[in-house]
Order: sequence, then structure tokens, then C-alpha cells
Amino acid sequence: MQIRDSVCVVSGGSSGLGAATARLIVERGGRVLLADVNREAGAALAAELGEQARFVATDVTSADSARACFAAAVGMGSLRGLVNCAGIAPAERLVGREGPHSLETFARTLEINLLGSFNMIRLAAAIIRDVEPDADGERGVIVNTASVAAFDGQIGQAAYAASKGGVVAMTLPLARELGRHAIRVMCIAPGIMETPMLLGMPAEVQASLGQMVPFPARLGRPAEFAALVEHIFANPYLNGEVIRLDGAIRMAAR
Repeated sequence: MQIRDSVCVVSGGSSGLGAATARLIVERGGRVLLADVNREAGAALAAELGEQARFVATDVTSADSARACFAAAVGMGSLRGLVNCAGIAPAERLVGREGPHSLETFARTLEINLLGSFNMIRLAAAIIRDVEPDADGERGVIVNTASVAAFDGQIGQAAYAASKGGVVAMTLPLARELGRHAIRVMCIAPGIMETPMLLGMPAEVQASLGQMVPFPARLGRPAEFAALVEHIFANPYLNGEVIRLDGAIRMAAR
């Protein structure tokens, strides 16, 4: 899929991995719809990126909100891409000092990370299915964001790991189903990345986390995530796979 002249929706596009992906899409001549609940950050990034970008306040867990997002994206041109980056990462032990894990926290994590991703996928696929194929016969690409926690969850990550495991599990069946419509579905499972949440931690904590990565011994960079999205878009034989982007991290039990 060629990025130039294509429209892509990036959920969670106001910061972190989503913002880096949005910047790359615009740099490559594409148009991007930033879908996020953070109105201030989304509007600021859209203004920075210029006329090739638009921000629409979007709750990925809401059918109506997501529909409005995609209606705006279609107004920008031919929708060919979706990159799902919206998500939350709570940390809570199953049995903590204050009692059992909150059921509300578990449900909310699955609602945003898993149901929200599926909500965006189902609506994007229905639109992309009807666009004209490109010169290679392809209509579009959907990229989901999971996490190494889907395979190597740590103590306190039961909700997060479960939600990201679900994202991993649905990648292949969705790719097989959408293949008949010339739509590819891929998934990236990042390790410890330089997201706003992690960059807010003390420098010594960041350094300690970086040392868990064999090489390069540092946190991953959002630009590296965006570069992988670009490669996925460009490589037509990547389909139904989950790619770990983690520097072969060695997770240590906490």
C-alpha cells in the first residue's frame, strides 16, 4: 500500500506511538485522521502537521463516536489505512493491600484495548472494502498494537496482558477473513517504548528498564514503531502476523 495520497486513521494519534506514526504518514505524502480522547494534544498535533491532518475527538469504545471519526476520514479522501494505538496500561495486583483486583479496572482495560480496537477495525474494514484496489490489487492495511505483555506479562499486568493477548489472537482470523477483500491485517507487539508514561518516570528507572534489553540497551523509540508501520504498509506479503519490536527484551519478574 502506498502512503502517498492515502488517508489513514490513527487511534491514540495525539501522543506516543500514534503521534510518531501520524507524523510519518504526513511526511510520506499521506493524510491522517487523528482519533483520540485528548482534545488539547490532538488539536495541537493536527495544527503542527498542517492541512494533511485532522483531529476528531474519538472514544474508540463508542460505536457512534467511532462512526463519526470514520465519516470525517472519508471526507479527506480514500481511506486505506488504520493504525490502532489507543490503549491504557494499568498496573494492579490480583490481591493487593486494599483487597482483590478491581473488576472495573479489568473490564475497562479490555473495553479500551480489545473492544476498542475491534470497534475501529470493523468500521474501517467496511469502508476500505469498497475502495478501488491500487495497481497491485490491494485495498488497504490495518495495523494493531499489542505488547510483549501478551506473551510475557508481569505481576500486576493481568488486565493489560489479557487485553493485548486478545489483540494478538484476533489478528490472524481477521487477516484470513479480510484477505478476500484485499485488506491485510497485521499486529506490532512493542516492548518498553519511550511513551509519555515511561518518560515521566525517573531517569534511573528508565535506565534500569533499558538495561533489560540485550541490544540496543535502551527504551524503544516511537519513530522505530512508525518505521515498522511504514514497512508493513509497503510489504504486500506481510499479513496475519504479529511482529515483536522489543530488542529481544528479557523481562524480569517484579
